[in-house]
Amino acid sequence: MSKYNQDSAICAGRIEYLPVKSDLLQNNLLGDPHVRQVPIYLPHGYSTQNYYPVMYYLAAYTNSGQGVVDWRAFGESIPERIDRLIEEQKMGPTIVVFPDCFTRLGGNQYLDSPAMGPYASNIHDELIPLVEQNYAVEKGAAHRAVLGKSSGGFAAIRFAMDFPGHWGAIANHSGDAGFDLLYQRDFPAVADILAQFNGDTGKFVKRFWKAKKVMGSHILAMMHLCMAATYDHENKEEIVLPFDLMTCELDPIRWDRWLAHDPVNRVESSVEALKQLNGLYMDCGFRDQYFIHYGMRQLAKKLEKAQVEHTYSEFNGTHSGIDYRLDESLPFLYEKIK
Repeated sequence: MSKYNQDSAICAGRIEYLPVKSDLLQNNLLGDPHVRQVPIYLPHGYSTQNYYPVMYYLAAYTNSGQGVVDWRAFGESIPERIDRLIEEQKMGPTIVVFPDCFTRLGGNQYLDSPAMGPYASNIHDELIPLVEQNYAVEKGAAHRAVLGKSSGGFAAIRFAMDFPGHWGAIANHSGDAGFDLLYQRDFPAVADILAQFNGDTGKFVKRFWKAKKVMGSHILAMMHLCMAATYDHENKEEIVLPFDLMTCELDPIRWDRWLAHDPVNRVESSVEALKQLNGLYMDCGFRDQYFIHYGMRQLAKKLEKAQVEHTYSEFNGTHSGIDYRLDESLPFLYEKIK
């Protein structure tokens, strides 16, 4: 029982699991399952006689839809937080979908890529129609929102840029942005880890999953392999990083492929798509240990210059333990899609 529900007689929603069989993800190169059980939050009193707005919550790197809805020892799970916000009348009853896109590379950036698989298309072309077939969802972009933190926040802004007309509102909490500052500083540490495997990224991945104890430094290296598999379309069976593993010198061609995915660099080409949104919320802690606040500031500055209406705020926090910021974004999104 959560800290909140232990003290309150709250009207709780429920979680159902929707089986999703993806033709698009079948035979993906990583060998990840193409059949997933996707958690669906249904608010208290859910009835097929009514129709509800819907939100899609994208988990951060190392997490999944199942992990997001699980019970927490200290504080609220996301479903419990939604229950409370509805009870406090800060938002109305809403269906929330928690896609399961966990991969052999430790997570997902939710884009289409040869090495990872077409996860963006999976969500837009397979999951959304399936949800609308099985639940009392208000159909159409005007009643649909997407949000997430970190990798999930990155994906939310990219979905708005890449799939115009599919979303009514988005929320981007500390989403990956400003790649120069975010990723490059870790390249030497990643090179040191992969040196233990003679630079063989495939061998590293196999050993990672066989290890009895997962080290933080290895998660860092795995994350960069996930990014390389996502951002560099030349990566397929073998994943190559955008720097020399011996000298740590940048490969400018490969690095440019990464930079092309930076939301900061995509604003100018996405202005019309972003202006179709009814709401765009962003925030970031000004003590973010990955320096994402600098990238988010750049992103907000470009949005302002392009006259894209948005809300951006900073708070006294890091990249960790920031679920409480959902108390701001969830009511914001509900107002935009109700």
